[in-house]
Amino acid sequence: MMRNSNGMGRGLLIAALVVAGLALAIPAYADSFDFTSDHCTGGCGDPGTIFGTVELIQNGTTVDVTVDLADGYSFAKTGSADDQAFKFNATGVVLGDITVDQTVLGQTLAATTGALNGDGTGNFSFGIECTTCGGGGSDAFTDNIVFHVADATIADLTAPNNLGNLFVADVLAPNENTGPVDVSGPGVPTPEPASLLLLGAGLAGIGLSQWKRRKAGQA
Repeated sequence: MMRNSNGMGRGLLIAALVVAGLALAIPAYADSFDFTSDHCTGGCGDPGTIFGTVELIQNGTTVDVTVDLADGYSFAKTGSADDQAFKFNATGVVLGDITVDQTVLGQTLAATTGALNGDGTGNFSFGIECTTCGGGGSDAFTDNIVFHVADATIADLTAPNNLGNLFVADVLAPNENTGPVDVSGPGVPTPEPASLLLLGAGLAGIGLSQWKRRKAGQA
């Protein structure tokens, strides 16, 4: 009888650890957006080109943002994008909520705020600027832009602006043209890990049910 009790305890403990591990290891929610709209003078790619992606991950009360350009494209610094490498809007956010990772060797990235409305992409209130980069493509970089917005949700960062655009990046294309590209379509969500937690709970329930059947067979 003691052996069965210990077996049940071990089984429930393992199930609990699995569920807890899923809860801790996987962020609450993630969403990915593609840059597909081309505003470069002369064009930065063929129709249908995906110039890069923006990934937002809800990590507790913080949104982690990664901007990753496609191979061959670099972040530029032109007046057509208000000298911002990346532009976005954020509801209920102030500049002090934004922390920028220094991903570009020898350069400084910083969050900025203001009336940003360059080159027909609409109104934006926030940007990520390379404050030490030269203009145009002179100091173009390919490293990802990574930053974090505290006390925010993905919904706070993904409301379309006055022209229906969500994000803008200033790029140097393989054809040497520069200018803004934007995200104007919906994101692609990843499954919420709540479903994985339910799976873990279901596995725990199955294990408990099997233990009960074994116990009944021994009675």
